[in-house]
Amino acid sequence: MVEIVEGNLDSKGCYCLRSKSNSSGYINKKQWLKGRFNEGLKYIKIMENSKPAGFIEYTPIEYSSRVVYGENYLVIHCLWINITGKGYASQLIKKCIQDAKEQHKDGVIVITNQDTSWTPSKDVFLKNHFIEIDRSPYGFELLVHKFGNSPDPYFPSDWDDRLKRYKELTILRTQQCPFIDIATDNVVTAANNLNIKTEIIDFKNREEILMLSPTAYGIYGVIYKNKLISFHRLTYHTAMKRLKE
Repeated sequence: MVEIVEGNLDSKGCYCLRSKSNSSGYINKKQWLKGRFNEGLKYIKIMENSKPAGFIEYTPIEYSSRVVYGENYLVIHCLWINITGKGYASQLIKKCIQDAKEQHKDGVIVITNQDTSWTPSKDVFLKNHFIEIDRSPYGFELLVHKFGNSPDPYFPSDWDDRLKRYKELTILRTQQCPFIDIATDNVVTAANNLNIKTEIIDFKNREEILMLSPTAYGIYGVIYKNKLISFHRLTYHTAMKRLKE
């Protein structure tokens, strides 16, 4: 395991989009990370034969970009493994759990979604003694690994009201994922070709994410005519199709 910190970020690099390290998405992700390490965020890559086999990113809940309420938990943002069948995912999850214990947290949270690959897989967390305790629209599941009898984390319940705020095409986002720029560009290009004006809202802090995000995912959402268009990257052609609908 290699922990990425500010001092080795430039030399070790991020996992996602590493083949395009000069892209705006990759550069924005690095800048985002530099502002998060002092908040307790951990970014850990697991290596095999000096090549990255996967990574995990997690942070204290008070700084998390996931839309979940609770206190004294760590929240896993991302878990991705490209060399499967060797237990690397479980190793990274156990590292997070151990960190949570050493920090005297009440447990670890992760949000999953069986309908998309843009969140971690649910099954590997169930194998590591997480339990599902809540669900929210669009297939999101709240899983937790608790150490004691502390209060459960929970999703908000005002999802419909959040969509009512946005009749015009609106993209709400953070730079937590390096693919956000690509996702944004595809929607904006499609919208321009349909003569639809796009407003982009960059979340400044967790409070804005908790209040405004249209889904539990938190880092990206596209709304048009009070309807969720997407919470993850779309191709240009898919974006065109959904905007026409």
